[in-house]
Amino acid sequence: MTDIITPEIVAEHGLTPDEYETILAAMGRAPNRTELGIFSVMWSEHCSYKSSRIHLKTLPTEAPWVICGPGENAGIIDIGDGDAAIFKMESHNHPSFIEPYQGAATGVGGILRDVFTMGARPVANLNALRFGAPDHAKTRHLVAGVVHGIGGYGNCVGVPTVGGEVNFHPAYNGNILVNAMTVGVAKTDKIFYSAAAGIGNPVVYVGSKTGRDGIHGATMASAEFTDDSEEKRPTVQVGDPFTEKLLIEACLELMASDAIVAIQDMGAAGLTSSSVEMASKGGVGLELNLDAVPCRETGMIPYEMMLSESQERMLMILKPGREGEAEAIFRKWELDFAVIGTVTETGRLVLKFKGETAADIPLAPLADNAPLYDRPHVATPKRAPLTGVPESADLAADLVTLIGSPDIASRRWVWEQYDHMVGADTVQRPGGDAAVVRVHGTKKALAITTDCTPRYCFADPFEGGKQAVAEAYRNLSAVGATPLAITNCLNFGNPQRPEIMGQFVGCVSGMGAASKALDFPVVSGNVSLYNETNGVGILPTPAIGGVGLLQDYETSATIAFKGAGEPIWLIGSRAEGHLGQSIWLREIHGREDGPPPPVDLDAERKAGEYVRALIAEGKATAVHDISDGGLLVTVTEMALAGSTGATLDALTTAEAFGEDQGLYVVTAPEGALDGAAVPVKRIGTTGGDVVSLGTTSASLESLRAAFEGFFPVLMGREA
Repeated sequence: MTDIITPEIVAEHGLTPDEYETILAAMGRAPNRTELGIFSVMWSEHCSYKSSRIHLKTLPTEAPWVICGPGENAGIIDIGDGDAAIFKMESHNHPSFIEPYQGAATGVGGILRDVFTMGARPVANLNALRFGAPDHAKTRHLVAGVVHGIGGYGNCVGVPTVGGEVNFHPAYNGNILVNAMTVGVAKTDKIFYSAAAGIGNPVVYVGSKTGRDGIHGATMASAEFTDDSEEKRPTVQVGDPFTEKLLIEACLELMASDAIVAIQDMGAAGLTSSSVEMASKGGVGLELNLDAVPCRETGMIPYEMMLSESQERMLMILKPGREGEAEAIFRKWELDFAVIGTVTETGRLVLKFKGETAADIPLAPLADNAPLYDRPHVATPKRAPLTGVPESADLAADLVTLIGSPDIASRRWVWEQYDHMVGADTVQRPGGDAAVVRVHGTKKALAITTDCTPRYCFADPFEGGKQAVAEAYRNLSAVGATPLAITNCLNFGNPQRPEIMGQFVGCVSGMGAASKALDFPVVSGNVSLYNETNGVGILPTPAIGGVGLLQDYETSATIAFKGAGEPIWLIGSRAEGHLGQSIWLREIHGREDGPPPPVDLDAERKAGEYVRALIAEGKATAVHDISDGGLLVTVTEMALAGSTGATLDALTTAEAFGEDQGLYVVTAPEGALDGAAVPVKRIGTTGGDVVSLGTTSASLESLRAAFEGFFPVLMGREA
């Protein structure tokens, strides 16, 4: 591998000519190939957030219960009694399109490490998946590979996969989205951070050996696809969940001592990012001896070792003299352990290999002074009001169509492949508004959800960004949990196109407005850009992961009707029904037009607070928020979950299928909602084996067949 750096080599590393000139100025000389590789991954979008940092800084990140916001491996919130919840969501989009099983599996593995590297035992996994059109040639293959990859890793590592979302749209035909979220629990006095400290302290490598898999993974994830994307298969990492399980236990065992000064997982950009981030956060330098790095392939050179994204690896700074104690633990768990360097006071990353200096780079330009761009952006034009929409010819027939449509149909085929009960703390299984997982050994529980409506974000990024946060808030409130904080995974196309950057800016602004109004701060997240193929971008998809707290998991509400004869109530302010960008409009009339539904954040907060109070007082027997498909779909999902029908008052098409925001459907006894501080309306009664709308009805049997039929048919496994 030559050290002569040509413009072609610079371009191959994803660097612009201007960025290369900045490297020359920072170094005071031309970099060698290893140094260039290190700059390329650290300055990639995936690692540096160079197109997004300026906008992410506008998000609200603080609250009295926030222990640590963005900037660490994961966000941390106080959940009382000396306990903390630690969580984050990340993308593994490009790898999952190239190699769906390993891409999804290593996405799970990577987010698990982000959480347990901070001292938390992972207690729940979730995911947010977006695929192309169901009839696209690759969709079935990609769905099968991704679902098997998530299950194959999560099931083996012993962390339950408790929730998530799966959606389809032609915009994802050439670039699917696989966003993975992990939540862990730690003691507030046993949280670990990544800032290196202590001049002379040993730098320790633990976990699996380093191979050649995943080299340039971060760079690949920071570029759009072309027709030759399949050729990038070698950049996809390969995971081993059984090793990850050993690594979790070994790290937590060592964390029970006071031997660790700092710890960082080797994620994107591997040994490069972990060493650079630890040193830069601590304001120190590192000198690494690459001869000591455990390698599983022969003849590996510094360039390959530093850029490899082999999985199940961690980097630690230990207190001096504690190496033997740490090594004994990792050897017991049959993991590699090697002292590979020391902390220095130079502020530089120095790499030694075979007695020579392989790299010598000042750390400030790599991390703190990485490029920062304020990309040109143009606002998305406002959509014209929806016109020319006829009334439904048959509400019940339309309901059957919607309940079996790709974005609403049961995801049972997906989540039954995941072990959602391992650990014995799962209170609410997949299929409801939010997962509920007990804090082990206590009455407390965490409620967790992932949410986003990309079609809203495409039509109006600001309102769509607001809605994504508001829906997460609703889903947590609907199970009775107090919403505390969010993580996010911001998936967009090429930021160098002003209209795409406008989508990003609009969505982030909307998210910020909702987070502030709902007291629902952002504590961690990830940005994934260049999600497009041959210039065709995905829908803007700012996925939100929300976490809330229940003081007593036995009070949590579910969506299922509990029996016949109960009044059904609509809670919240409803206009005449908003059909713009609705599933009904798309599935029945093939139209994706009009503005998305507006989000009234003040009304959203009041309705959520009222619903949580109802649940806490034991007055609500079933709760479900209104989202995709509108009121009639919401009621039907409750009926199917409880195998109990409903008779509803007469509804217009807009009232039945409009996707107005800030609304909940609740069953509660007569008089239980008297004196409500928010709008409340009785809309029907539970009972029977049909969903009845006066002159028309649909049987639960026909609705269930449609609801449960989509995925088995898609995957060629009809019942």
